[in-house]
Amino acid sequence: MKRNEFFEELDKLPIENKNKILKDYVFEKEKNEDFDQSNKGKPWTDDELRVILSFAPTKENCLLLARAFKRGYGSIEQIFRWATTDLKTIINSERKDDSFVLQIKKIYKEMGWRA
Repeated sequence: MKRNEFFEELDKLPIENKNKILKDYVFEKEKNEDFDQSNKGKPWTDDELRVILSFAPTKENCLLLARAFKRGYGSIEQIFRWATTDLKTIINSERKDDSFVLQIKKIYKEMGWRA
């Protein structure tokens, strides 16, 4: 498909569909692009977790934070998941004594989040 043909087909779509298709395409390209992950696997500080939990858990914010902290995209997603997971669920799981999960829950509670 030539460039002109692509734009002609794109123009036929409603504006809502165009925005979603283009945003999703750009997001996937950026997510799959290599970026510095030199802090991957290193411990998180309370301040780093506070910054992360001060953002809305959108995929765009996860990517932004992963790049900013030089971490993996999935680690940011996981922080948001653990922060909003019910404490009873964590206690009944294999992660009940995981210091990182407990650190996230502590910051989450300290910040006054409600889930």
